[in-house]
Amino acid sequence: MHKRTHTGGKPYMCSHCDRRFVHRATLKTHERTHTGEKPYKCSYCDKRLICSGQLKTHERTHTGEKLYKCSHCDKRFIQTATLKTHERTHTGEKPYKCSHCDKRFIQTATLKTHERTHTGEKPYKCSYCDKTFICLGQLKTHERTHTVEKPYKCSHGDKRFVQRANLKTHERTHTGEKPYKCSHCDKTFNCSGHLKTHQRIHTGEKPYKCSHCDKRFVQTANLKTHERTHTGEKPYKCSHCDKRYRLSAHLKTHERTHTGEKPFTCDLCGKSFTQSTNHKLHMHIHTGEKPFTCDLCGKSFIIKRSLKEHMNIHSGEKPYTCDQCGKGFVRSSDLKIHLTLHTKKKRLYSCSLCGKSFPLLKSLKTHQKRHTAKKAYMCFECEKTFFTDEHLKMHQRTHTGEKPYMCSHCDKRFSSSSNLKKHERTHTGEKPYTCDQCGKSYTELSSLQRHKKSSTARNHNMCTRKKSPKLSR
Repeated sequence: MHKRTHTGGKPYMCSHCDRRFVHRATLKTHERTHTGEKPYKCSYCDKRLICSGQLKTHERTHTGEKLYKCSHCDKRFIQTATLKTHERTHTGEKPYKCSHCDKRFIQTATLKTHERTHTGEKPYKCSYCDKTFICLGQLKTHERTHTVEKPYKCSHGDKRFVQRANLKTHERTHTGEKPYKCSHCDKTFNCSGHLKTHQRIHTGEKPYKCSHCDKRFVQTANLKTHERTHTGEKPYKCSHCDKRYRLSAHLKTHERTHTGEKPFTCDLCGKSFTQSTNHKLHMHIHTGEKPFTCDLCGKSFIIKRSLKEHMNIHSGEKPYTCDQCGKGFVRSSDLKIHLTLHTKKKRLYSCSLCGKSFPLLKSLKTHQKRHTAKKAYMCFECEKTFFTDEHLKMHQRTHTGEKPYMCSHCDKRFSSSSNLKKHERTHTGEKPYTCDQCGKSYTELSSLQRHKKSSTARNHNMCTRKKSPKLSR
């Protein structure tokens, strides 16, 4: 019998398949996989096994006995096979090579699963739907989405999970453990998936390509979100109204407009916000921080978008175009104000202190500060005070002679963007301020206001002359 291990002789053939064996006992055990016979019953539970060796291994799961100890660490195992596989994590040995690519694996089971990614084989079918899977583990995890079973419970709280791997990752949020360290920098992560995604920032790898355009992405989640811009898919529907969204995060933010929830609160003034981004921007008001600075004139902004729009003043670019008349604008807010000329929604917001009206609420609020706020910004050259630091900076240019705003039609330069605008209208012939009584247009608002005052005075005088009786000679 021993000689057969050298000669390769296998005299015992399975009556159900073509497989052959060296020993009769091994043949018997194998044939039970065909007949379904399981003569060995566990003394602790109702489970039955094909052979005595399997029974012994199984019963150790009840007794907790782990006979086989790793020679590299203190970990112990129930089976020698499991010990061998584990020791390869220390030695780095990967004896099983894929027949389709150069990838190697520690276990034959992992190799088989991997090779199915090449062959497309998915032998494990869900008993609840038609979905199929490469390995049994994926099938079990999937079927729990049907049964809603979450067998893995967090030891720190009541949260439960479908997979053990998800439980381990979650528990690290309690323990603070971050075992996965980036090889390019010192950043650490609580799961390998987050590490892989992070490392692509260093390598520049973007493995996920859009099927509609050439854009590539670091994560599959980002790819899915992007592809919805092509398909128009909006899978996240508001439970309060019919509005739909591409991202679950956008849905959450929207639903807070219905619930009134504002989870992000300022520690300094108590003001609450629906979004964390708005909360962060608000904090700059307290700190005075304006991280985005113009390289050309030194003006600073709280948000990046404001800086981008400001740069259009220097470049002369007007990306915001009116769909009614084709007029272009530097800022989106300027376009909004302009659109009120077409919709006839003029002067909606009036100041309760002086009666002055504004097309935008934001403009009204800025104006009202002139009534209530102090002029906290003082020029050290002439001691003149201003409401805002922007107005102070503009004023200081009268002392320094700085003129950062250049006309795109000629070489003339100006200290403020508003003066540049007024000047450029002499080239374009634009007259945006129109009298609603006579239709006459002006290049400056002040000219329109003077016109209206003089017209009101003339009309008043005419009415007075008409009403007064003729004097007898």
